[in-house]
Amino acid sequence: MGLIDELINEGILKTPAIIRAFRKIKRRDFVLPENEYAAEANAPLPIGYGQTISQPLTVAFMVELLEPSEGDKILDIGSGSGWTTALLAEIVGGKGKVYGVEIIEGLKKFGEKNVSKYNFIKKRRAEMILGNGRFGLPQSAPFDKILVSAAAGKIPEELLRELKIGGRLVIPIGEPFGSQRVMAIDKKSENKFEEKNFPGFIFVPLVKGS
Repeated sequence: MGLIDELINEGILKTPAIIRAFRKIKRRDFVLPENEYAAEANAPLPIGYGQTISQPLTVAFMVELLEPSEGDKILDIGSGSGWTTALLAEIVGGKGKVYGVEIIEGLKKFGEKNVSKYNFIKKRRAEMILGNGRFGLPQSAPFDKILVSAAAGKIPEELLRELKIGGRLVIPIGEPFGSQRVMAIDKKSENKFEEKNFPGFIFVPLVKGS
């Protein structure tokens, strides 16, 4: 049984559009050449600079939790290998756009190269940006959805401000390599938010920068 079928059978992948994206956007296109043999493994893999491409189960869980839709404008923070950016670009379609933000220049170039394999940058469905995701991307806000793929000690206020009313932020919160949880935060009004917590995850920390 293939990895995607396993995630469907386990009830992690549920939404038809998300399942189609996972089948089309191959994880092997986003790992280092020496790790291609392990691309179908349900485990994180190193991508250099002390960072990883996340475990497929974790990515599937977070993308399902994000509830991306066709036409959405999405901010993908800690885009790394570019896998989540490409998955989301496939889901939002030609009328949507995904902004991948990565603070490590070498990884930004790596992710850009990988996402380009699917022509998403050429089609302007994705844009890869070198920057500090803690501050979001105010020049392109507001966003329908924001996905963060590294753990923050607390919820960055900037990200809440850059979320549309009715939008959703999915972010890991907790101490580096310690007790962490994934949070889904819905923006009900300018100052009202609804939170859901999902414990039991481990992420690399959100890289600090100026």
